[in-house]
Amino acid sequence: MAIYTRTGDKGETSLFGGKRISKSSFQVEAYGSVDELTSFLGLVAAKIKKHNFNLLEIQKDLYKIMAFLAGAKTDLSFLENKVKNVENEIDRMDKKLPKLTKFILPGGTELSSWFHILRITCRRSERSTVRFFSSNSTIQQYNNITILKYLNRLSDLFFTLARFHNKRKDVLA
Repeated sequence: MAIYTRTGDKGETSLFGGKRISKSSFQVEAYGSVDELTSFLGLVAAKIKKHNFNLLEIQKDLYKIMAFLAGAKTDLSFLENKVKNVENEIDRMDKKLPKLTKFILPGGTELSSWFHILRITCRRSERSTVRFFSSNSTIQQYNNITILKYLNRLSDLFFTLARFHNKRKDVLA
């Protein structure tokens, strides 16, 4: 079976369930930006030898979010617990970091820089998702809030991981 279908050659794509829409729609932008985030997350996960926080699990969560954004009837209530887990991880790492007293420039170690790229990619996903939710009042409000909360905490986690990895290498950034 060929990977190409030619069905998107005129600027349209299929949603979950087969409905065709423009590739420029807010909906496609939202799930496409989450897809981009998962790809960068895979790259960063490949660069880490060992970390207590499971980046593969985050990728799986993001795939469920993408399915919902693409029109699948997906229960995302599990994300509430994931938000709490992310907050706990941030708090755990934050206790080992110096207090933030100023803005920091992205950079330092290569791994820290990649976490900053994850942070900004996550923020872009959040903005795209907000745009889609604002343009479509027919989707479930509970899932909307849960998705946005999860993406917001993920960007905080990536910021904290960037700082944490710089600290581990005694790099000030």
